[in-house]
Amino acid sequence: MHYESPIIRRVSKKIYVGTVPVGGDSPISVQSMTNTDTCDVEATQNQINQITDAGADIVRVSVPTMESADAFAKIRSQVEVPLIADIHFNHKIALKVMETGVDCLRINPGNIGSDKKVRSVVSMAADKGIPIRIGVNAGSLEKDLQEKYGEPTPEALVESAFRHIDILDKLNFENYKISLKASDVFMTVHAYRQLASQIEQPLHLGITEAGGLRSGSVKSAIGLGMLLAEGIGDTIRVSLAADPVEEIKVGFDILKSLHIRSKGINLIACPSCSRQEYDVIKTVNALETRLEDISEPLDVAVIGCVVNGPGEAYSADIGLTGGRKRSLLYVKGELHERLDNESLVDHLEKTIRQQIAENK
Repeated sequence: MHYESPIIRRVSKKIYVGTVPVGGDSPISVQSMTNTDTCDVEATQNQINQITDAGADIVRVSVPTMESADAFAKIRSQVEVPLIADIHFNHKIALKVMETGVDCLRINPGNIGSDKKVRSVVSMAADKGIPIRIGVNAGSLEKDLQEKYGEPTPEALVESAFRHIDILDKLNFENYKISLKASDVFMTVHAYRQLASQIEQPLHLGITEAGGLRSGSVKSAIGLGMLLAEGIGDTIRVSLAADPVEEIKVGFDILKSLHIRSKGINLIACPSCSRQEYDVIKTVNALETRLEDISEPLDVAVIGCVVNGPGEAYSADIGLTGGRKRSLLYVKGELHERLDNESLVDHLEKTIRQQIAENK
């Protein structure tokens, strides 16, 4: 079933994180962040490769010390994906990573000290064409804003963002994007809505500290989904207390469900019931594991019985309808063959890979 997305993207300026465009008419990029010790070059490099293999467009790396800045330079030379250096407070670290080839700085200009320090960072970023991400977080609002509003609010997040924006504007620096993150879905959504109507810079979406794999995925899907459905957002990061690879998977699933971006197999599967003629859940789990390496988009319906099976199978690129002992396999809406229920997964995988090869 192919249904075009009705979403109209918010108009935003386009910037580049390395070779990846963010904003404008460019695809919404998906990113994650390493959780290894950056000074452990091998471990961090390996994790970046895993995140990239999962489909990440951009990877962020924390650089809290000068030692980690040295390690970052080694990592940068060994991976191809665009890298963002996550830096707080220390302008010297920002200068050092820019010298060694970072693709973007995540640094709040209002938090790195004197005007001279800010100018040195912004000037080098301008000279080297390196964008900056302003990252406002409800958990680290300025003390005066906490006193003014009493607690984190959407208005407090937006006001904090404009403090940093004003600094960059006064220095004639427009190569930046912004995030406004909170762990509360509605606070985050309302903050982004307010900011989106006032600026043209690209927006990095995320629900910060969303939770573990299950709860964090749900919270992120709701919050990011609300904004993306309104056309707000140019790059996303799903923040999970889980393997960063899972963040990429969930991010693409969110975009896929909104028909914004397609990547990999889109499994349409029934929840199963007593009508099922084969073990639907076992079949789907096996297929998800086996087909993780596929990046080309393809709709595959796995339905356990004949109630909804024929309709879903007909609409998908490849569809399976459960039948007693043998199930019906459809390819592009036509009956392809009858499969023994004892060997469904092997046959489905083979058919899917053949179809992917034919589509190339």
